[in-house]
Amino acid sequence: MPSQTIPLLICQDIQASHDFLVNAFGFRAGGVFRDGSGRVVHGEVQAGDTTIWLHRVAPEQKLEAATDVASSGLVILVDDVDAHFVQARSAGARVESEPADQPYGQREYGVRDSEGHRWWFATPLGSKG
Repeated sequence: MPSQTIPLLICQDIQASHDFLVNAFGFRAGGVFRDGSGRVVHGEVQAGDTTIWLHRVAPEQKLEAATDVASSGLVILVDDVDAHFVQARSAGARVESEPADQPYGQREYGVRDSEGHRWWFATPLGSKG
């Protein structure tokens, strides 16, 4: 049984993605790592207790950058989805859906980050102060 799951995002510009995720979504900086020649090869951010890895585009591993067509995304629970939405939009996140109450018990919105990855941020209904 797994003890931890680490989402992996493929990024064309790991440094810019790292900074965007920290500024737009309020994630904690986890660092950007370089190889011997100074090229950025890995980055990390923290969303609550979850570490998210930022990996370089690696065609030899069939790891390509995001496009406008996505087959997955990440959902992050936040304390105040409406305030989070304002921060994300102000920092340049591409809005796909504005905050709205959902029939499955949460208020959520959807955005894309600077690399085109899909994100949904949500607050369970009844949780917001």
